[in-house]
Amino acid sequence: MIAIEVENLTKKFNGFVAVDNISFNIKSGEAFGLLGPNGAGKTTTMSMLSTMLKPTSGRASVNSFDILKKQDDVRKSIGIVFQDQSLDEELTAYENMDFHARLYRIPKDEREKKIIKLLKLVELDDKKDNFVKTYSGGMRRRLEIARGLLHEPKVLFLDEPTLGLDPQTRNHLWNYIDKLNKEQGITIILTTHYMEEADKLCDRIAIIDKGKIVALDTSERLKESIGGDVIEIISSEREKFHTLIKVCSWVKRVDVHNGSITINLQNAEKHVAEIVNLAHGNGIDIESISIHKPTLEDVFLHYTGRTMREEEATNKDRLRMTRRSKRR
Repeated sequence: MIAIEVENLTKKFNGFVAVDNISFNIKSGEAFGLLGPNGAGKTTTMSMLSTMLKPTSGRASVNSFDILKKQDDVRKSIGIVFQDQSLDEELTAYENMDFHARLYRIPKDEREKKIIKLLKLVELDDKKDNFVKTYSGGMRRRLEIARGLLHEPKVLFLDEPTLGLDPQTRNHLWNYIDKLNKEQGITIILTTHYMEEADKLCDRIAIIDKGKIVALDTSERLKESIGGDVIEIISSEREKFHTLIKVCSWVKRVDVHNGSITINLQNAEKHVAEIVNLAHGNGIDIESISIHKPTLEDVFLHYTGRTMREEEATNKDRLRMTRRSKRR
């Protein structure tokens, strides 16, 4: 059974194409990831599917409800954890949950049982009477997930659920999300720019870049799609070496990025000596050389021509420039 169906979905803002004619389906009970840098179109896609934004063109349905024609039905059947916090800090955890349950008109007896059950699920039942303003970032995210489950949604939208959390808290939260999906069969669609998050949680991953889906499959198949092994070389003369290595018949692909050269090839161990000899014969010093199996970072580089780290650095530069402009 299909939980989410998307066909040629597009969103434009004053001529800027934020989401560009994307299509995909998500099965019931599947954990589906939208992986990409900030500004790639992940949140805009989620906002359209959850009826908060109207598409410019295309169509989509969630739980068999059209996102334009059956908006109320879509909203009743989904839960959302927003990228930005939406809790009331001046209320307790229980009060936040109770207020949300009343909005969905859950009867008093039923909502009291559900609130306690869900707070136990996310290990916050002993902190239920504490004000949210006293909560850590991880505790707030867990409370938001619990709140999003109160009305028993069939689909849970998680927009950057672990953004800004420390690694330990992030791993803790992953366990909750994985448990919801595996044990309760809730369909989950999450956006992230953390490679390891997508790798751990998602049955399938769509890589979205500049509003387009450039690859979609399981994590393992995405890694297999770029083929063989990966050799990463650091050299001060990487452009010169790139010109020499790219013509070798056994090289499938070679990229220069982030201060290094990445080579995709089969049977990397057999070609290490050739690579070193090629560099030495042309007077090129190799500072370091490493071999590894493809990762999602390598997949992202393969399909977009740059790494996620480079994208994040570019976005930070843009943010700094924007702040400087505002100060002026």
